[in-house]
Formats: sequence, structure tokens, C-alpha cells
Amino acid sequence: MITLPHYLRRTDASRYLTEKWGISRSPRTLAKLACVGGGPEMTYLGRTPMYSPDSLDTWVRSLLGAPVAHTSARGRQKETARG
Repeated sequence: MITLPHYLRRTDASRYLTEKWGISRSPRTLAKLACVGGGPEMTYLGRTPMYSPDSLDTWVRSLLGAPVAHTSARGRQKETARG
């Protein structure tokens, strides 16, 4: 049996991000990110943007910082990233 990829419209993608990751991004925010960049990858079904759960998961992981043992380590990470 062939399993087809599952795609979500913006409203469902927004709900998915909240339910799975606890990250609140409204459908309007996802629409804006689709225009200006910085959002999850999407594909189109005709004129309708569709998001795969895998692309949403990848996007959220790209937003996460590296784990730290204490708050001062986070400041060092920022300094190292700046160069």
C-alpha cells in the first residue's frame, strides 16, 4: 500500500504547531512569513498553500537554540554566533 504525504492548510498548520510544539503562529502570521520569508516550506495545490508536517517540524527545529546548562551559557552562544 502506498502512503501519500499528508498536507495541511494554514489553519490546520497553525493548530499543528500549537498542539505538537506549543508554538503559537496564527494563519495570518504564516501567510506573512510566506511573503517575506522565514517561514516553513510549503507547496501549492492550485492556489492553496499547503504545509507538510515534516516541513513544519523542520522549521520549528531551525528556530530552537542549542541546549544550555545555565543562562550565562546562552549569552556566550550569542557572542560566539556574532563572531
